Amino acid sequence: MERWQNRVAVITGASSGIGAVIVKDLAIAGVIVVGLARRVEKVEELKKGLTKEEQKRIHAVKCDVSNESSVNSAFQWITKSLGGIDILVNNAGMLSPGKLSTMDISKVRQVIDTNVVGVVHCTQHAFKSMKERNFDGHILIINSIVGHKIPVMPNRVDMNIYPPTKYAITAITEIYRQEFKGLGTKIKITSISPGLVHTENEYIKSFFGDCILQSEDVSSAVMYAISTPPHVQVHELILKAVGESL
Repeated sequence: MERWQNRVAVITGASSGIGAVIVKDLAIAGVIVVGLARRVEKVEELKKGLTKEEQKRIHAVKCDVSNESSVNSAFQWITKSLGGIDILVNNAGMLSPGKLSTMDISKVRQVIDTNVVGVVHCTQHAFKSMKERNFDGHILIINSIVGHKIPVMPNRVDMNIYPPTKYAITAITEIYRQEFKGLGTKIKITSISPGLVHTENEYIKSFFGDCILQSEDVSSAVMYAISTPPHVQVHELILKAVGESL
C-alpha cells in the first residue's frame, strides 16, 4: 500500500454498508479519501471511532451518481481541492422492488442510471484525471455475483433490472481493460463480485441465514486488489460466503 500513501481515493455510495467500510479502511491505510453520497451527513458520522489523523483524511462530498450535474460538481471539487483522482471505487448501486414486467418504468430507469450510467460517468472523470497527470491509477467497480449468473430466487424476491445492470458491468469492465490499454495507459480496472452481503433487510436474511458476507469482506477484497504490484491486475474477483446457495 506504500504507493497509495497520501494519494486520493474516491468512493461512491459511501454513506453506509460496503462503501462506508471502504472509506474507513483506506483512511486507516494512509489514503486521502473522498466519500461521495447523497446522505453526506452519514459520511461525517462514520469518522467517529477513527483517530484525528485518520479523520482529517476523509472528505464528505454530496453526490447523486444518477444525476449528471451532481457528478460533475463533485468531481470538479475534488480536482480543484485535492488535485486529482488516483483510485476510484464505483460502489453506489440500487435495487428497486417490483417485477420487470409490471414495475414503473421510472424506477427501471433510476436503477440503470445509478448502476450503469453512474459508473460510466464517474469513471470518465477519474480516467481523465489519471490520463492528464500520466498516473497509473486504479478503477474498481463493486459488481455482483448476479452479474455472472442469475439464480432462481425465493418467491417475492424481485430482482427485475438489477441483474442485467450487473451483467452490463461485467462487460463494461472488459471494455475498460481494452480501452485503457489501447489509449496507452497502465491504469488498472477491477470488478469485484460479491454474493449476498449483510444488510439491515431482515426479509432477505430470513432466506439465507448465516451464509452471508460482511461489508468488511468486500472491503478486504478492494484492499487486496489495489495492493498488488504494478504489473498485476485483478480483473475479476468473485466472493461467496462458505455454504452460500446463490
